[in-house]
Amino acid sequence: MAEEVIKRLIETGKITLGSETTIKQLKNGKLRGVVLSVNCPKLKEAEIKRLAKDKGARIYVYPGTSLELGEACGKPFPVSAIGILDYGDADLSELEVSE
Repeated sequence: MAEEVIKRLIETGKITLGSETTIKQLKNGKLRGVVLSVNCPKLKEAEIKRLAKDKGARIYVYPGTSLELGEACGKPFPVSAIGILDYGDADLSELEVSE
C-alpha cells in the first residue's frame, strides 16, 4: 500500500515536506525525487514538474489527497509535496511515475 511506502521513506530516507521547500530544494539540485498528492495546487505542481525535469528528479504521484499524504507522513496537516533527498530502503515502484 502507498501509505506503507511513504512511512518507509520517512523512516529510512531523508525528505523535506511541503511544496515551497520542495521547489527550493529542486532549484538547488538537491532532490532525487518528488512525491505529489493528487490535489497538489496546479501552479505548484507545474513548477515542481518543470524543475524536476530540468534537474533529473523523478516524480511520483501519491494516490490520495494532501490530507491523506499528511496523515501517511504522521502529520496533522496537509502535505501536497515531499522532496526526496535519499530514498533509504523505500521502494517507490508502487507509486505511479509522472512525466
